[in-house]
Amino acid sequence: MTETLVVNEVYLSLQGESTFAGLPCVFVRLTACNLRCSYCDTAYAFTEGKKRELSEVRADVLRLAKPYFDSRLKPQEPRLPLVELTGGEPLLQPNALVLMKRLCDDGFTVLVETSGALDISKLDPRVRRIMDLKCPGSGEVARNRFENIPHLKAADEIKFVVGTVEDYEWAKQQIATHKLDTICRLLMSWVHPLRPEQQDKSLKRVPDGLTPITRKDLVERIVADALPVRFQAQLHKIIWPPEQRGV
Repeated sequence: MTETLVVNEVYLSLQGESTFAGLPCVFVRLTACNLRCSYCDTAYAFTEGKKRELSEVRADVLRLAKPYFDSRLKPQEPRLPLVELTGGEPLLQPNALVLMKRLCDDGFTVLVETSGALDISKLDPRVRRIMDLKCPGSGEVARNRFENIPHLKAADEIKFVVGTVEDYEWAKQQIATHKLDTICRLLMSWVHPLRPEQQDKSLKRVPDGLTPITRKDLVERIVADALPVRFQAQLHKIIWPPEQRGV
């Protein structure tokens, strides 16, 4: 099998989400996604990309990471920069598994952002999964692959993207039903409104009858319910314009 990936972009920035937020990270954004979530802010990655050799992509990561190679960290700290495969949906391309394994072999702390609609069991155990559970407002709640949950490790993270009251209540129910807080870290992110230039006609619509939730209301509900989650803001959208690429 030819060792290639269809790649949208590779760049160095700060990790904007997850428990690694604020740390330097090399992002490898792959092309294509099998979902069309209502709030997707990277619709450009559905189709835009170039076929590249794995060795070339790995070389890009090593080049961008080179300034950090002499940094001294405590043993328990992740090697910087982090490397994250994202998309789109990176697990649509089988060679993404090969690249992640090689980057782990290189000593990187490797993260993967995945929708939760595809099988995560074949990932190298060293890779840290940041897996969505899609809430009703995404329009893709039926695509959740709950069979993934037993494959999650303590180092992994589950993310709920919440834009409506119903999303919050659904997420709260999943946490209780599956005892998710005993499995791994839980993240809750508010749906940042899309700019006109980010909107794509292929995205699902938020289902009728759902009640929008404000960021403030979401945070206050998390606190009032003593929900065992980490609320996260998307740092890159605070630092740079929300529609800017490569950050």
